[in-house]
Parts: sequence; C-alpha cells; structure tokens
Amino acid sequence: MRIRATVAAVSGALALSAFVVPAAQAAGSAPSYQTEAAKALHASGKSAFSTAEGADLGVTFSNLKIASAVKVGTTNHVSTSVTYTLTHGANYDISSDDFATGPFIYKGSSPDTADNVLFGDAPASCTATSSTTASCTGLIDIYPADDELINSDAGTWNAGALALQYSTGDSSVQGGLGTTKVQRYSKLTVNAGPEPITKGKTLTITGKLSRANWEDHQYHGYTNQSVQLQFRKYGSSTYTTLKTIKSDSTGNLKTTATASVDGYWRFSFAGTTTTPAVNATGDFVDVR
Repeated sequence: MRIRATVAAVSGALALSAFVVPAAQAAGSAPSYQTEAAKALHASGKSAFSTAEGADLGVTFSNLKIASAVKVGTTNHVSTSVTYTLTHGANYDISSDDFATGPFIYKGSSPDTADNVLFGDAPASCTATSSTTASCTGLIDIYPADDELINSDAGTWNAGALALQYSTGDSSVQGGLGTTKVQRYSKLTVNAGPEPITKGKTLTITGKLSRANWEDHQYHGYTNQSVQLQFRKYGSSTYTTLKTIKSDSTGNLKTTATASVDGYWRFSFAGTTTTPAVNATGDFVDVR
C-alpha cells in the first residue's frame, strides 16, 4: 500500500524495514502516532498476530461520520473532520499516553490491501460517554504537495478507525465504516463580451474548466465535460440555464448568445465522482 510520504516514502507493499525500531522504544523520543498507525494497518491483514506484530486490543468502532467529499488542490494542506464511537473494555484507560485512536481513509476494498491510506497528523480526541464507550473526533490530513496522491486516487475512498497501545504494539483496526470522495479541486472561469453591447447583438462567452493534477502539482484543462451556460438578470438572485456545451481538448469553453438585458453570465459544472462541482463567478454585461 502507499501511505503518506511523511510516514514512509515507499510504493507498493508496505516496507517493514521502516519500522524496525518502534517509535515508543526509540531513545529519547515520544511514540510516533503515524508510524504506529501504519504498523497497525499492516498487521491487520495477518491471519494471526505474532508477538512482534502485536495482538488485537478488542476495541470496536461505530457511528463514523465523515464529509461526503474532500476537495484537494495541488499544494495546500487539506484536513477533514471525522467523528465516531469507540467501544472498549471496562479496564481500559483511554486517556493514557500509551493509548491512541484515530480515523483513516483508504483507497481499496480493505485497509491492509489498499492502494493508498491517509491518516491524521495526530490521534483523535475522545470523551468518555460510559465506562466502555467514548465519543471521538479526529482529522484526516492531506498534503498534495508531498506526493501523497496520484490522479488515479480520485474517487470513492472507504473510511475506518484504529486504536493502538504504544508500549506493546497491540492494536485494533476496523474498516468499512463509511465512505467519502477524494476529489481533484476544480476551477471554472468565464468572460462575456463585447461590453457594453447593443441590445440584440451577439455576445461571445468564453471560459475554461480545469482541475488539479496531483502528479505535477499544476491545473490542467478538464476535457470533454458538459458545462451549462447560465444567465442572471440584473436585480435577480436566480441563474437560468440557457444551453449546455462541452469543454474542448484543453478544457476551453466557447459559445454565443443574444444580448437582451443587463445581467450576469457564468458557466456551471455539475461535477463528477473525481472532480467537484464548480460555478464561475458571474461576469456582468451592460446592454444598451
């Protein structure tokens, strides 16, 4: 699996050599939540746990809630909040520094065989609701500038949660708790002219639909996509769709319309599984 670059700079199978010395045992260092979380996910795929890999803590998770979509650009850090219920043994001290829990999202059918996994920078914060349950809130942190994502990662991801004990390496991992879409951030522009324009004359409206490329960290045209031309009369708050056109091979848009009254012109993109919906900022045209 690929995991965030700050945990392990590897592709393909998780490199166990990166975890020879557990962070909790490193001289003079505090446990590394991300490193131990990555170890827990790898161990979750084993049919039986060895002493070195740790045993199952017996913690379970439920009621996970995450945003329906996370929009990720080319460079800026993006985080999204996740809440869930943690159920544990009555003898657990979930406030101990030796215990940590947090959410994760993964691209694939199961956490241990996922193509990519993303965690939060820090463990979740939990509040006890009974002697055996707690309400937890954590973050998923995404750093596209660090090559955590490739373009094929865009689309639906699964969500899960884990718990771990630093000192023993014991952990519990549970996937399939929810889904979210990780999407390539989109941009849409518009320009209507000439302006001012005489009533009844032909107006030309141009623009461009583009989206984030996670591999070269630039924005490129989103080709062959249906985009609506919309108009809002001056003084109104409602846009009306006039026609639908498609972006060309470089994401450019061009169409014409007849000028009738003062108002705002824009393009509107409904979005896809991999790319979020976006509206261009309306361009005002004075009709005389």
